[in-house]
Amino acid sequence: MTGGGATLEKDPAYLVPRRDRRTRSRRYAALDEDLAYTANRLDRDVVNEAQIRLVVKTFKERLFTEIFPGRTEVPKTLVFAKNDSHADDVTEIIREEFGKGNQFCQKITYRTTGKKPEELLQEFRNDYHPRIAVSVDMIATGTDVKPLECLIFIRDVKSANYFEQMKGRGSRVIGPDDLRGVTPDAEAKTRFVIVDAIGLTEHDRTESQPLDRKRSVPVERLLQAVAEGSTDPDVVSTLAARLAALDLRLGDEDRKEISSVGGKGLKNLAHDLLGSLDPAAQERRAVEISGLAEGEEPTEEQIDEAEEAMIVEALSPLYDPRLRQKILDVKSSFEQVIDETTPDELLSAGYDEATAEKARDLVGGFERFVRENREEIEALEVLYSRPYRAGLRYNQVKALARAIERPPLAATPEALWRAYEAVEYSNAGNRSGGKQLADLVSLVRHALDRDEPLRPHAAAVEERYQQWLADQEATGAGFTVEQRRWLDAIKDHVATSLRIEREDFDYAPLSQLGGLGGVYRAFGDDLPRILDELNEKLAA
Repeated sequence: MTGGGATLEKDPAYLVPRRDRRTRSRRYAALDEDLAYTANRLDRDVVNEAQIRLVVKTFKERLFTEIFPGRTEVPKTLVFAKNDSHADDVTEIIREEFGKGNQFCQKITYRTTGKKPEELLQEFRNDYHPRIAVSVDMIATGTDVKPLECLIFIRDVKSANYFEQMKGRGSRVIGPDDLRGVTPDAEAKTRFVIVDAIGLTEHDRTESQPLDRKRSVPVERLLQAVAEGSTDPDVVSTLAARLAALDLRLGDEDRKEISSVGGKGLKNLAHDLLGSLDPAAQERRAVEISGLAEGEEPTEEQIDEAEEAMIVEALSPLYDPRLRQKILDVKSSFEQVIDETTPDELLSAGYDEATAEKARDLVGGFERFVRENREEIEALEVLYSRPYRAGLRYNQVKALARAIERPPLAATPEALWRAYEAVEYSNAGNRSGGKQLADLVSLVRHALDRDEPLRPHAAAVEERYQQWLADQEATGAGFTVEQRRWLDAIKDHVATSLRIEREDFDYAPLSQLGGLGGVYRAFGDDLPRILDELNEKLAA
């Protein structure tokens, strides 16, 4: 999905809504001339709420159910907005579209009102609510939210390095139990999904280091740091970037006012700040300050002293509180135009076509591999039998996995699972899997018979186990609490290792429950029958 620009035509009879950035109060006035705006001005100078609403509705009605089939809980989702005002708009529209109250979606930026942003972040990380967080830069880097499963980009990112850091928010690992603690219907976090709502993945990004090194820190805090005596080069570099960007948006009157207070404009001030960080200039200044003879090189200490002196000199205009306040006043004074007449059109919603094509190729290659190696690989020979022969061993599946990982297929069970999900994403029977080696059994069975549902091996074992317990109860067989504890542990072992054998009780976690002696005390002479029956029923 993409949100581009548009043109609002001048019409004396039509009053265009305008909104104050600070108070968000609206007034209505006719346009003096046609207003053409590009995508770069969208959500900054011009607001098109229909575009945001289209993204949110598409995620709610189509993408959520297709990306996370079988799930009813909205996964922990982080939305990256363009700026704080844009984040307010996105948060409000998400609350309206989902209709689940303010707790459901929270804005988490340094301008968050009410609860402190750190408190909201802690809740997003550890509690059921909020399900969706909207941020600008605060959660973009260096912040772990392990249950996060979905990232939605409604903003562009020019820096390749910064984009990778933002994507990294979704890659944090979390155990199944901890994930279910905040997302009850999630089985395990085996992936995270990026929703590109603006065509972010369609263009290249620069590899250069961003000048704005502290992207999550607002100008107010940067100026306060300067007032308190900070000469941190990262603060100076970031402030230079912010002031240069602000200068581009100023009118002549604003520039004159700032120059009258600070003695120089923001452009020159930003230039001086950057100049103070120039290593070559610092070395020249060190030579001058230290009175070194021609050809002598300054020491590191002398260069550090020169850097400090140059930074203090460049920052000196900002030590005036009047200039700092004037910068903040000008920054917050910009007014936004609200476009209520240009509806957005949904261009596409689904997997990227190139990604889908790769997935189709991988699925086709895997199914050819299964057909062509049915007599050479033991696991395939067992799985090809009709009905399935009992006796499939873990080491046989492991050998199959090693064969798949070698060229020409060169794939993992998890990659194959993701490929099937991409090809069959509309199939509500697909659920996240592929992380356990045993899931390879499910993949082969699905490849042999598309009517065989693709589901994690552990889910299939759980279903068969519950059916076996129901059958036992129907025949009048009952189990003690101790026996159920052992049965549950045996079921979990079969879910990951395909079968249960006597020697398995010598290893953790079964050994920690009491080992072979403990399970014999629980079941007595009936144990061999129980194990044989569970091997037959659960691995069917």
